Amino acid sequence: MATSFKGKVAIIQFPGVNCENETADAIRSVGLDADLFRWNEDPGLLEESLAVVLPGGFSYQDRIRAGVVAAKDTVMDALSDLASAGHPLLGICNGAQVLVESGFIPGIHWERVDLALAPNIMEDREGYYCNWVYLRNEGSSCRWTRLFLEEEVIPVPIAHAEGRFVTRDEDLLEQMIKNGQIVLRYCTDRGDIDSAFPVNPNGSMENIAGICNREGNVLAMMPHPERASWLRQVPEDICGIWGKKRFQAAGDFSRMEDEGPGRRFFASLLEKGPVSASSGCSGQAKEGGR
Repeated sequence: MATSFKGKVAIIQFPGVNCENETADAIRSVGLDADLFRWNEDPGLLEESLAVVLPGGFSYQDRIRAGVVAAKDTVMDALSDLASAGHPLLGICNGAQVLVESGFIPGIHWERVDLALAPNIMEDREGYYCNWVYLRNEGSSCRWTRLFLEEEVIPVPIAHAEGRFVTRDEDLLEQMIKNGQIVLRYCTDRGDIDSAFPVNPNGSMENIAGICNREGNVLAMMPHPERASWLRQVPEDICGIWGKKRFQAAGDFSRMEDEGPGRRFFASLLEKGPVSASSGCSGQAKEGGR
């Protein structure tokens, strides 16, 4: 029997994704109901969902390139209709790659794909990179970031091999900036934009970590907010208020269940007002985050 998604957040489960359950837990932590939606279920059920999330992982084993096979799946036609109707959609890591390959992001020219998520290019190597990074909220009208203050610094982990936002269209970046579509940018712990590694962990143009469509209801982001939804997930040596909170809570199991910096992405589905910003500190997060 198919699952009813009335009032729930649907999490699309393509073959090969591996972050669906932790994403569901993060959504439930803000009081929303969430359930998995298999790629081959009746897509008409998604019309009853509150929102849709495409989680991280390796859909279809990243055959050809990350996200491209899932982008051709029939369920994406239904998601296109939902997005056009203003339905909130979020793509995390592999989910972001699927949205880009589908043309949902940047969503300026639906007849072609303007943007790509290319393999990482780092200081001394290429390929998969896993660490905690800092994001700066650019103050857009994106549905998924409305609980963050403008220029607030958000520590979250990344884990990908193909996550570098690039384009061959010289006018596209200017157009996205004008439209307010650049939602998240890699930054230092104090919010400064630095294109060098490790601040920019993958060589993404303009330090882009997340882009929304023009309407603000669809967000593609490479970092993993579901892996930063509880205080216990935050490293003690991360800079800023979140590292301080984690350090102070050490040994107190009950405090480990407090919210982490990534939870507000999911809470933004329900709340309308901003909350207090996090402050930075000197230095960078050390390599070895999950």
